[in-house]
Amino acid sequence: MLAKSVLESVLGAAVSTGGDFAEVFVEDRRSTAVTMVGGTVERCLTGRDYGIGVRIFKDLNYVYAYTNDDGHENLQRVARTAAEAITGHQSQLVMDLTRGEVPDLTPIRVYPGSVETRCKVDLVRRAYHAAKGYHSLISQVRVNYMDEDQKVQIANTEGLLVEDRRVRTRTSIMAVASRGVEKQTGTYAPGASMGWEFYDTIDIEEYARDASRMAHTAVLADLCPGGRMPVIIANQFGGVIFHEACGHSLEATSVAKGTSEFAGKLGQKVASDLVTAVDDGTIPNAWGTMNVDDEGIPMQHKVLIEKGVLKGYMVDRFNGRRMQVPPTGSGRRQSYRFAPTSRMSNTLIAAGNSTPEEIIASTEYGLYAKSMGGGSVNTATGEFNFAVDEAYIVKNGRIDHPVRGATLIGRGSEVLLKIDMVAGDLARGQGMCGSLSGAVPTDVGQPTIRVSELTVGGGKGARS
Repeated sequence: MLAKSVLESVLGAAVSTGGDFAEVFVEDRRSTAVTMVGGTVERCLTGRDYGIGVRIFKDLNYVYAYTNDDGHENLQRVARTAAEAITGHQSQLVMDLTRGEVPDLTPIRVYPGSVETRCKVDLVRRAYHAAKGYHSLISQVRVNYMDEDQKVQIANTEGLLVEDRRVRTRTSIMAVASRGVEKQTGTYAPGASMGWEFYDTIDIEEYARDASRMAHTAVLADLCPGGRMPVIIANQFGGVIFHEACGHSLEATSVAKGTSEFAGKLGQKVASDLVTAVDDGTIPNAWGTMNVDDEGIPMQHKVLIEKGVLKGYMVDRFNGRRMQVPPTGSGRRQSYRFAPTSRMSNTLIAAGNSTPEEIIASTEYGLYAKSMGGGSVNTATGEFNFAVDEAYIVKNGRIDHPVRGATLIGRGSEVLLKIDMVAGDLARGQGMCGSLSGAVPTDVGQPTIRVSELTVGGGKGARS
């Protein structure tokens, strides 16, 4: 990390042409990645990524520059070059960086760097064999292991100086089931802001078998019928619907520009009374948790929607200027190569009072989306299209048979209003979220919910 005197000097150079705010972000990240395909280790890499980013504000404009050369002279040059894009009166800066205390939301027992590579390869091998051995129809398995140990230092012209250390580990298992020309996949990817001790809290072989179970179920299933129908969305990674279809539209990145369907609607009813949604960056050791965000602000528990009423947005420093509101600890970035912007952390629909069994029993006919896949969304309109990796038809209050090829099509704001049952089985799943500031780790989560009516895209020749 950089000395305080160097940080002060670089910040001074950054505002020398009239900038009214400057920030230095230092990152030192060490990582390991292991990939196994077909029972063979395809990749086993360790690496280090180190660099410094300098950001300067002038009113509602900003400039960002970065380098991986931390020599004092080079950092001065980078800051002055960036400052040349800012015009105005030279700032009279009197700076006293004061080191701030940060909470410890992600205590680590066993740092991944202290674990031998052979142990990580053995973990991957165990997951591979558990998935491959599930059934003879499992034709291929891919297992990816990753860990990272990221140290950051953040200083700005408001006198902020903080340091944080973020440790994460995750294993992704993807199984492919083949039957003739038909192929289907199943994926499970547990992760946490934890060290090697994470694998004492989960059964990686059970996750691997579950990925194969999804693929096996899907490859034997009938094609999904299409049409408008009630849709039950399971807990855990089912929360990706809210994350993508609504969460991005609640980030200041789009709200500040007026390009979000939720812009200007604070205090208005935007969802069913049963819906309370939060973005909570303070959940201990959660995948999307950090002690401070990438602008040095402590992470927060933010209520976005409370009993159907829009209560807040996720705001970073720059877009907070546009909106004239304070930041909410939502400034995130993939690395020093990206300027931060408002992003989600751990975004959840809160638990309700029903049970999953009651929701299924009260559904005469509909779709049960047990495991969600990828999709796309237009943040301006909230229109989305999501694949369902594992789905079943519900008939007469019972799960009847599995189907494949299902997609969910709708608009985020309309779906929120049509949620008519919410269970109490809240659970979270892990993912990587891509946006303007790169890919960042995020948790998604929800209990089992029912949407009273939603368009389901299916395949020809399906039975209903």
